[in-house]
Amino acid sequence: MLRRDESGEEDKSGLGDSRAVSQIALPLVWPADPHGDEFLVSPSNDRAVHMLDHWATWPVMAALLVGPRKSGRSLLARIFAAKSGGTIIDDAPDRSETELFHAWNHAQAHRRPLLMIADVPAPAWHVELPDLRSRLAATPLAEIGPPDDALIRALLEREFGRRGMDARPDLVDWLVTRIERSHVAVMRTVDALDQEVMERRKRLSIPLARTTLAAAALIPSPPEP
Repeated sequence: MLRRDESGEEDKSGLGDSRAVSQIALPLVWPADPHGDEFLVSPSNDRAVHMLDHWATWPVMAALLVGPRKSGRSLLARIFAAKSGGTIIDDAPDRSETELFHAWNHAQAHRRPLLMIADVPAPAWHVELPDLRSRLAATPLAEIGPPDDALIRALLEREFGRRGMDARPDLVDWLVTRIERSHVAVMRTVDALDQEVMERRKRLSIPLARTTLAAAALIPSPPEP
């Protein structure tokens, strides 16, 4: 699997180029340290990774990171903070507007990047403080999209591996074509199958997955005979 160079520089594989990334079948891993947390990169999130990896080029020393729950956005933010020396504000819309305003100004004054994390972009926050609203409007946006097939497959393989579950390639292929295209659905799928395998002490298989996931409403139920 290809990896981003630890220095953040692009290698000859074209990792830093979103067009090159979109042509690679398997997700990439960032950062390259195999002993630390790794964030899987695919076309669904590579633009966000590229933007955070090049924070020095931001027009202001602040950015918004938005994406669905369980998309790894907090992990991505922690990696960003470790590499940049920046600060993070998670669940930014739930913080006081005064806190966000002062944090934004502090980032500019000290040239220390600030990353605010949210479910949706700032226009949907209904910000009342005019000065904060204008600052957020000038803040670049890094957005994580719904997972593509390559990322869903990689996430399934990683979660099965972490739990020591023997998920054969044909089962993973079967799941990729059937579960909802969301990060939450991946986690719920693995949770349901893990519990079923432990309770029934049976081998993980497509028939078991079909029955288990249909009962949990994670895939459509088979038609009645």
